[in-house]
Amino acid sequence: MTFSNTLVSVAVGAVAVVLVLGLVNMLRGGSANTSQRLMRLRVVLQFLAIICIVVVLWWRNG
Repeated sequence: MTFSNTLVSVAVGAVAVVLVLGLVNMLRGGSANTSQRLMRLRVVLQFLAIICIVVVLWWRNG
C-alpha cells in the first residue's frame, strides 16, 4: 500500500469515526454542544479528505 493510499484511507477513516461518534451521541441523547462540535469537526475533516483525494488524483495523473 502506497503512502497516497494510506493518506486517503486515514482521512476517510477519520470522517467515518467522527460520524459514528456523532450518531452515538445523538442516539444516547447526549449534549447538543457535543453534537455541534462533532458536526463541525466532521465538516472540516470532510473538506481535508476531499483535498487529499484531489491531490492524490492530481499527483497520480501528473
